[in-house]
Amino acid sequence: MILNNEMIVYQSLDFDLIVYAPYRSVEGFTDYMEEFCNTGEDELPKFKALQDTAGREVDKMMLTDAPLLFTPGQLALTALRTSNALHKVVDFDSFLSGIFSHKNSTHTMGELLESLDAIDSWVRKYTSPSEKELKHIDRKLKSCWGHDEGKKREKKSKHKSRKSSKEAQNV
Repeated sequence: MILNNEMIVYQSLDFDLIVYAPYRSVEGFTDYMEEFCNTGEDELPKFKALQDTAGREVDKMMLTDAPLLFTPGQLALTALRTSNALHKVVDFDSFLSGIFSHKNSTHTMGELLESLDAIDSWVRKYTSPSEKELKHIDRKLKSCWGHDEGKKREKKSKHKSRKSSKEAQNV
């Protein structure tokens, strides 16, 4: 019952959901990997391929609930781990150990790996919605957009009434 009315509650509270995509985090971690491996010019294409594949993994992640549950950094590391499994550019476990050795983190390596595995699980479990589900989602989105248009109309009409009263005073 609550989930069916979730969007209505958000609208009535003027509440916006914000999700930060992990694309920049992928770039940052890729740059850090290049430094970690003391990469020469001849190896840069490997890292470019790693980053491109990780970007496609992020695209898949963005279709799941994972961006609502995990940080962009965790999503980026998961995408890079999956991409690295394909390209075999770096020893990913050593890379993660290197990250943890430089930072005084309150989390353990095991906790991070558990999060990365959970994100992988979200991506593997994702199935594309059916045509019927897509139509239902589209209707929900249109109702949200219609609500915003109503707000704009109210603001415009208030603005016009102010002009009208000022014009009336000048006459």
